[in-house]
Amino acid sequence: MTNKLAALTLSTALVALAVPAFAQNQGDWTVGVGVGYLDPKSDNGTLAGLNADIDSDTRPIFTAEYFIRDNLGIELLAATPFKHTVTLGGSTEAGTVKHLPPTLSLNYHFPTNSAWKPYVGAGLNYTVFFDEQSPLGDLKVDNSFGVSLQAGLDYMVTDKGAVRLNVRWFDIDSDVTLNGNNIGKAEIDPWLVGVSYVHRF
Repeated sequence: MTNKLAALTLSTALVALAVPAFAQNQGDWTVGVGVGYLDPKSDNGTLAGLNADIDSDTRPIFTAEYFIRDNLGIELLAATPFKHTVTLGGSTEAGTVKHLPPTLSLNYHFPTNSAWKPYVGAGLNYTVFFDEQSPLGDLKVDNSFGVSLQAGLDYMVTDKGAVRLNVRWFDIDSDVTLNGNNIGKAEIDPWLVGVSYVHRF
């Protein structure tokens, strides 16, 4: 499902490139509030010799973006903590973990003369893991630093307000220890599908 949404968003952005220009101005700020569905990839690596599976979660998300040039903005993504259950071998629940995904991106918003305003972006993500719980012992998941890519589409509902659909991909790989022993690397690499209201100041 997430791959189809990503393809739809990207194709809409490419179609909108043919529309005449209308700039988003240097010095503008936008703030967004919405909800995000975080979906790790299907194969999450091997932990303790068993195939790992990390489930999905949905949480509130927040963005703030400052336009350093017309149509070019620096954006910070924040969220309330996502919580995931880790399953080993398809049936054994190894534990739960929470994380925060602060991400800084450089976004280019394609200028258009319509209410539809697509954009693309790339940046860096620092994922902080905490509150690890496991019936097997002391579970620890290392913090992760990696790239993030996104594509989005705004639909202007007022002169300053828009409804936004966006899709992000994060490169998240973390070493995992149990009772002080390294048991492998969690390969999470999730997609985040978000729907938000964005207001321009």
